[in-house]
Amino acid sequence: MRDVALIGVGQIPVGEHWDMGLRQLALGAIQAALHDAGIEQVDALIVGNALGGNLSSQNHLGALIADYAGLRGVSALRVEAADASGGMALHQGYLAVASGLAETVLVLGVEKATDRTGSERDTALATVLDADYEAGSGATPAGVAALLMRRYMHEYGVALDQFEGFSVNAHANGALNPFAMYRNRLRPGAFAKAPVVAEPVNLFDSAPEGDGAAAVILTAAEHAADRVARPIRVRGSAAATDTLALHNRADMLFLQAANLAAGRAYEQAGIVPADIEVAELHDSFTILTALQLEAAGFARRGEGCQMAADGSVGREGRLPISTFGGLKARGNPLGATGVYQAVELALQLRGEAGDNQVGTPHLALALNLGGLGGTAVAHIFERAE
Repeated sequence: MRDVALIGVGQIPVGEHWDMGLRQLALGAIQAALHDAGIEQVDALIVGNALGGNLSSQNHLGALIADYAGLRGVSALRVEAADASGGMALHQGYLAVASGLAETVLVLGVEKATDRTGSERDTALATVLDADYEAGSGATPAGVAALLMRRYMHEYGVALDQFEGFSVNAHANGALNPFAMYRNRLRPGAFAKAPVVAEPVNLFDSAPEGDGAAAVILTAAEHAADRVARPIRVRGSAAATDTLALHNRADMLFLQAANLAAGRAYEQAGIVPADIEVAELHDSFTILTALQLEAAGFARRGEGCQMAADGSVGREGRLPISTFGGLKARGNPLGATGVYQAVELALQLRGEAGDNQVGTPHLALALNLGGLGGTAVAHIFERAE
């Protein structure tokens, strides 16, 4: 297996892009990434997308986007793993380059979420759950997250306001990010007073869906330094699964897929959790942030919320997370999330994060979840010296 490096990144702001469809969103990110890498052609295009068929009535995205982006003729396909589609596309791109089957791969995450509203969007979002035993009974991701959060609060004696620090941190960072959907700061104390989405999940506790696209260019590490001044090495790339339905899990308060994916990535990179200096977690709901911190080895079980309360996850903390706002403030581009995470961490490792910079980190972790943790994809990135 060859070492793999990231040599180009591109993104567009997450938001309500009423004047653009999937192909137009994708083109902006692709052009930015190709320009950043200083190249015009790639061997393959891998597209991460969760709900194109449901929300945009468009499948067959590989050929569609390759044609529109001027890459006609390349190998192109769509990867789907619910909200983890972007991370899984990145994992597949990594495997293609590492195996030697491709020299240069463009990985794109794209989602057009705002064309549908109300029950239409809720119905589409529910397809990431078990159709027979969850969605078929009227469950939604927010509703299932609420069940998970309520159980966590009961089991560990946690109050709702102890989750507040995650959202306060995300909005403080998102306020500095020109690509963020919401750039407002969250006032301490307002969290628990927000309108309820699904008790106890509230408006300040869940991430809003938005339109977006992000892209990265992967190539063999041995040639990366010849192409760009600051390549980012992909030290680890791993994926894992758990039961789709929450009620089928042996322990619903332990994200087994996240634990396995992160553990495999740590082993691949030859590091331990304490070596990670900055992380992007899948904070579609704050309960998932707490559980990921525990599953990935940063906190003991039942103590993930303490990292929010004591400032450990802030830009000056021991493990900065959501450094560009996370899903909560940057916006939740669903299947594009994992690629946005890679772009943001690459900027941190390059020292190009602007006002969102968190020192001079060397190692970073991206953890991308599908649904309520049925799929998890972990990537470890390293700054090239």
